Amino acid sequence: MTRSERLFERAVKRIPGGVNSPVRAYGAIGETPRFIEKADGCYIYDVDGNRYIDYIDSWGPMILGHNFPAVRESVQKACENGLSFGCATELEVEMAEFICERIPHVEMVRMVNSGTEAVMSAIRAARGYTGREKIVKFAGCYHGHTDAMLVSAGSGVMTSGVPDSAGVPEGCTRDTMTAVYNDLDSVKALFESAPGQVAAVIVEPVAANMGVVLPKDGFLKGLRTLCDENGALLIFDEVITGFRLAFGGAAQYFQVVPDMVTYGKIIGAGMPVGAYGGRRDIMEMVAPAGKVYQAGTLSGNPIAMTAGLTQLKYLWENPQVYEELEKKGEKLYGGMEKIAEDSGRALTLNHIASLGSLFFTEGPVVDYASAKTSDTAAFAEYFKAMLRMGIHLAPSQFEAMFLSDAHGEEAIEETLDCVRRYFG
Repeated sequence: MTRSERLFERAVKRIPGGVNSPVRAYGAIGETPRFIEKADGCYIYDVDGNRYIDYIDSWGPMILGHNFPAVRESVQKACENGLSFGCATELEVEMAEFICERIPHVEMVRMVNSGTEAVMSAIRAARGYTGREKIVKFAGCYHGHTDAMLVSAGSGVMTSGVPDSAGVPEGCTRDTMTAVYNDLDSVKALFESAPGQVAAVIVEPVAANMGVVLPKDGFLKGLRTLCDENGALLIFDEVITGFRLAFGGAAQYFQVVPDMVTYGKIIGAGMPVGAYGGRRDIMEMVAPAGKVYQAGTLSGNPIAMTAGLTQLKYLWENPQVYEELEKKGEKLYGGMEKIAEDSGRALTLNHIASLGSLFFTEGPVVDYASAKTSDTAAFAEYFKAMLRMGIHLAPSQFEAMFLSDAHGEEAIEETLDCVRRYFG
């Protein structure tokens, strides 16, 4: 028995399912989770001494690679002053200024502790600002695990086969309306069914929790137009895409301006952080400036702010990182796409910049319904084979692959060779 297996036996006795987040579970692919001991660059090492090329990147924030020296050193230095104060710090101000001065559509920002909290707070602010209650989301898009958002959610919810969660009262989801991703007519129909009642439309500008699904040409701009016509706010959930597709996220990449945006752990370089921000007139509704209440004892934690600022400053000062990630994405995902085509298997490869997903379905995959046609049993076999060959993927058909700046030519070639061996 491996050490990971022994640890999992212990874990299931004290932790529900043996993991602290469902996306870490290996149940869907019939394996025991690998317990990770350390990571460096593009590599991750389990407690049994196995090395893997990692394409999870802590679910996205490790855009510079694991254990990036400047981030590590800044955190070590900051720890000398203490871990948490529960009081205002200069670092919080510096972080807010750094983001707002460089991202035009973020005039004010509030730090929180997770992407889930950021979404919950942004939606509350949107309702407070508009005086309306209904929210439009998209089937297959995941916006955290608050009650109102666990309706046709993606990510771990899809993997476990449970479209909604037990324990969520019907009243909590009464005002959540679900549209079809990439289908503007479905959004228009919801606006028409509830005239003057929709506070906001929230969307993953690139869906990444039903696998990676790209917005069709005109989809995001169409959402902007529909929101303007109906007096609703447009919220981009950039927990995945923020500071990853471009420094200004998907908003910059696609040249569509949202009213509000949510960020996740990438602004903490992997530390437990989130943020929401947007137009000044909306954000000034948030307490103590306004009547929309939101609080967090650990929000703006100095260690997290130090790590995040170090990473964001590096990205801002080194824009070539994004150019290199585009090239690396084309090499990796383009290579995988060619292998998939040559294999004759029913496979679809969706990718954009450093994000990608291999779907075990003939495709195309453009929304929740087409993503669900994937053969999850076939993915499980692929996952297990790749893991044995030293490639660390998310244990779910419906998650993204993440490239980092640390993935070099050698790692990408090794990965493509493993994919080629599997499908050859």
